Amino acid sequence: MKVSTRFSDAIHLLAFIHIYKGQIPLSSENIAGSIETSPVMVRKLMSELRKAGLIETKHGTPDPKLAKPTDQISLLDVYLAVEKDKPLFEIDHKTNPQCIVGGNIQATLKEYYHQAEVAAKAKLNNIKLSDVVDTILVKQKEKEYQAKEKTDRD
Repeated sequence: MKVSTRFSDAIHLLAFIHIYKGQIPLSSENIAGSIETSPVMVRKLMSELRKAGLIETKHGTPDPKLAKPTDQISLLDVYLAVEKDKPLFEIDHKTNPQCIVGGNIQATLKEYYHQAEVAAKAKLNNIKLSDVVDTILVKQKEKEYQAKEKTDRD
């Protein structure tokens, strides 16, 4: 089973819009080039983010905008926008009920998975898009500094 990257791609999309606003056209093609996905997938994500009140778009123009400041968008907001009520963890319901493990694993894991999901969502709620953007910009500055040092040494 393939793990979905929709959540990661949605965060990427929002950070891209914020970082590149006013610098380049924010078309689905340009955003897709950064995510390395199709423009159609970008438009689908943008539609879900718009419905969740996280971005504003105008049909036919490559100018999406964040609907809120980055410090008011949590990663949980993004997760809920694109994954809806999809659980973080899935339990295999096809086990042998005659086996001690197979007959009890679902009920056992259900509570543990619930606890882990609540903890994960609480953590995502505390991480803001501004944290992600700041980290991206710091990492880029470090790369540029290292490249300059290498050039200066050569």
